[in-house]
Amino acid sequence: MGNGDLLSVEPLELQFPLELRKQISCSLYLTNKTDNYVAFKVKTTNPKKYCVKPNTGVVLPRSTCEVAVTMQAQKEAPEDMQCKDKFLLQGVVANPGATTKDVTPEMFSKEAGHQVEETKLRVIYVPPPRPPSPVQEECSEEGSSPRASASDNENASEFTVPRSSIDRVEPRENSSEARALITKLTVEKNSALQLNKNLQQELELLRRQSKRSHGGGISVKYVLLVGLIGIILGYLLKRT
Repeated sequence: MGNGDLLSVEPLELQFPLELRKQISCSLYLTNKTDNYVAFKVKTTNPKKYCVKPNTGVVLPRSTCEVAVTMQAQKEAPEDMQCKDKFLLQGVVANPGATTKDVTPEMFSKEAGHQVEETKLRVIYVPPPRPPSPVQEECSEEGSSPRASASDNENASEFTVPRSSIDRVEPRENSSEARALITKLTVEKNSALQLNKNLQQELELLRRQSKRSHGGGISVKYVLLVGLIGIILGYLLKRT
């Protein structure tokens, strides 16, 4: 836990179970240790990769605020499973009754003489959770908060405020195969309908010719054609 004069931050290491092509989230908990309103801002060295919500806000006196950090879906994992991304949490005393709308970039400017408290966080990739087993394993590190290894003399200018919203990624696997199958079935259906229409027209023509030539009797050719149509339609319906 980061123990500053204004905010306590937990955890100091953002652990992401790395799963490819999947957005992963974890939470930060900011606890206001004072009787003042404390404004905060979250920055990162890789703003395109992460979404932080909220990335700015106000923590009420003696209360805790949750910040959700979401990592964009990754296409491939690093060979050494090491991540160099870092986060910087800045805190400053705000006016009584302040809200998120009152938070401005100037409040976190050290050049303007403001007392800005900073806490550095690092990102760690961890293996994805394994399927549940009959024997439950106890996690010895549960509840622990290791120290951040970022050096204290890092320049805060390398950090950038990330987005507070993230684009939803929809799975696209097998989409091309599905479209090809739908197209094929549509073509077969249209062909079957056209064939059925043509056969019905020929059947109607034969029926009229049969009436004229046999005075309303049913010819053998007419019966065979009706049976053929039934066989073809049954075959096409079975395929679709």
